[in-house]
Amino acid sequence: MDAATLLLGLSTLRLATPLALAAMGELVAERAGVLNVGIEGMMLGGALAAFSVGAATGSLLAGCAAGIAAGLALAALFAYFVLRRGADPIVAGTALNVLALGLTGVVFRSLNPAGSALARAPQMGEIAPALNLYLLVAIALVAGVAFYLGRTRSGLALRAVGERAEAAHVQGVNVLRIRLGAVLFGGACAGLAGSSLVLWISDTFVEGMTSGRGFIALSLVLFGGYRPLRIVAGALLFGAASALQYRLQAASSAIPYNLLLMTPYLLTLLVLALLAGRVRAPADLARPFEPRD
Repeated sequence: MDAATLLLGLSTLRLATPLALAAMGELVAERAGVLNVGIEGMMLGGALAAFSVGAATGSLLAGCAAGIAAGLALAALFAYFVLRRGADPIVAGTALNVLALGLTGVVFRSLNPAGSALARAPQMGEIAPALNLYLLVAIALVAGVAFYLGRTRSGLALRAVGERAEAAHVQGVNVLRIRLGAVLFGGACAGLAGSSLVLWISDTFVEGMTSGRGFIALSLVLFGGYRPLRIVAGALLFGAASALQYRLQAASSAIPYNLLLMTPYLLTLLVLALLAGRVRAPADLARPFEPRD
């Protein structure tokens, strides 16, 4: 393997990891019957929190923890409106994304006024990407989610809630508690994914820096047919396309710059279009549930 191919492979892993982290959280939420459209906003909130705390303390661990906490807080807000108030998850998720986009911009500009020296977040390191903590966590998370959903009793209960919430409730399963736990888990994963954008991929925060990665992670769950390993394959495909377009830009390719930027997204849309109608979502996905005595 030559150096160029090796670097392309490492870049692919690096760019695919945030997507795999966020998609695992979305997978658990959707298997519990909750469509978490607010994942983009949760990633963005996690990125800003990780940058702010990481730059202020110089601690990678504190920055990472702040990113997870921000994702959890936004997920709790989403869960309150969807599970407690019965709001439409698409409307609530869209509102949360808009809120996060505006709020992170205001907070970032307040902490970093124009003309001031921009702080830098600590970095996980680039010397040994294969041993990077985020990559190792992503591998463990994929294995853990696959085992939990496929081999444990609580995973079976969660899948039952997503397929037939009423029937699960009759069997004594606490539907709302399981869905709340799934949404919070998804928020923590999204916050962790957001933190990786500033603590691994970039050393600073840029407004809107998630650039639709949350929506791509949302799509990957469908792309992967609700199976963890297939979702990872989709994340690697998107990561490879992103890494390749960066390489082509650096090589001053004759292909227009804007077209190169669109390539990973167009590829994802093409795959989704080919798979449309072949994937069955959980039967009670996005359907509200109110327990009856």
